[in-house]
This record gives sequence, structure tokens and C-alpha cells, in this order.
Amino acid sequence: MRAYNLVPAALRAGVVQHMRLHDLRHTYASLMLAAGFKPYEVSRWMGHASVSTTDTIYGHLYPTDYHDQIARFEAFVAEG
Repeated sequence: MRAYNLVPAALRAGVVQHMRLHDLRHTYASLMLAAGFKPYEVSRWMGHASVSTTDTIYGHLYPTDYHDQIARFEAFVAEG
């Protein structure tokens, strides 16, 4: 699909009134991170020069389950 076909197609589908190809790119990266793909993988797929670019833009979307880290810290404290 060419860029100039995107907005009319989105309107016909009733998705949004305005959409850019960049919006699809952002959605793709967001969904990949939410699905648990590693940031460096997403960074490569997006063509970012550095994973820090991906981290800066999408870092707030990384999974936030810290159960393993909390359990590890609690075990460390219990040993002391």
C-alpha cells in the first residue's frame, strides 16, 4: 500500500480520520515490545542505529513484571 492510499483506506475501514505510515511503524514496535520481544531485536527490525533509540522512544512500553527481580532481592536480604 502506498502512503497516499493509507488515509482513504483507514477512513473506509472506520479506523481513524487521520493516519500516517509512521503511526503504523510506532504501533508495530509497541506491539512487539508488549509481546515480550527483546528491545535489541525490535531495534534491529526498526532499523534504529542504536538500541538506545528504541529505549528512548518505546521504553515506557517494556513489560513491567518485576516478580523475578523482587524474589531475587528478597532471597539476598534473607541470606544476610
